[in-house]
Amino acid sequence: MKIATAAYPMDFLKDWDVYAAKIEAWVAEAAGQGAELMVFPEYGAMEIATLAGRAAAGDLEASLHAVSERMPQVDALHSELAGKYKAHILAASAPVFDAAIGPRPVNRARFFAPGGGMEFQDKQIMTRFEREDWHVVGGAPLQLFDTALGKIGILICYDSEYPLLGRALRDADLLLVPSCTEAQAGYSRVRIGAMARALEQQCIAVMSSTVGDCDWSEAVDTNTGMGGVFCPPDTGFPATGVIAEGSLGQPGWTYAEVDLDAVARVRNDGVVLNRSHWDDQSGRDGPVTLRALR
Repeated sequence: MKIATAAYPMDFLKDWDVYAAKIEAWVAEAAGQGAELMVFPEYGAMEIATLAGRAAAGDLEASLHAVSERMPQVDALHSELAGKYKAHILAASAPVFDAAIGPRPVNRARFFAPGGGMEFQDKQIMTRFEREDWHVVGGAPLQLFDTALGKIGILICYDSEYPLLGRALRDADLLLVPSCTEAQAGYSRVRIGAMARALEQQCIAVMSSTVGDCDWSEAVDTNTGMGGVFCPPDTGFPATGVIAEGSLGQPGWTYAEVDLDAVARVRNDGVVLNRSHWDDQSGRDGPVTLRALR
């Protein structure tokens, strides 16, 4: 299959029609290149807050509500585009107030199939900014999506840095890692996490990023990243563990052709079998003995 993963710049939007046209242009471009799966980044939906005006977009609390209130309209647009362009689309994640979870918003990515289906994945572990300043909370548990393209899991940004979350999604052929990182150090942390999860579970990890400056937002004011598609550096895959990557800070799609049969082969008969040997850690991961050595 062909995958498109975004380095996505957020804009100050004049009105809804401008946003709808922007998203369709991105989807149409990827579909024109043959992409069957399109991955937008974490918090890319924060540009929706500008529809409520600069003051709302620039206020941490007001921006959460401004985006969440628009989500039904945003989701209807993405569902329509997934059907029109016959693609699976992971929409940019957004803060969503969900009464079933509690009074504070979650960071939710919504996943659309061309047949009309829609599911979501909430971020599990909050960064310091999310928990200390923005008061966004961890949401519903991890899920695995059985799609026409294969089994797909989602680890939103910081979640990709935790190996036990990757292990919970061990049956995924593809791990989608939408990210939003301020500095290159943050981008590198998520990239390293995505590559590590691909190594451990012998799968393909697809990372998307926000890019550019947003002077209208305190939450997403500076963004650094690029698209990337990563793999285990083993039989049937590039020796670098990198299938494709964009250019740092450069907006646009990064494309990659991937073969999920290669995932099955490397899991069954790779040079190493990290995924199968995972449980060999048990009993060896307890408290260690501290010995003096001078």
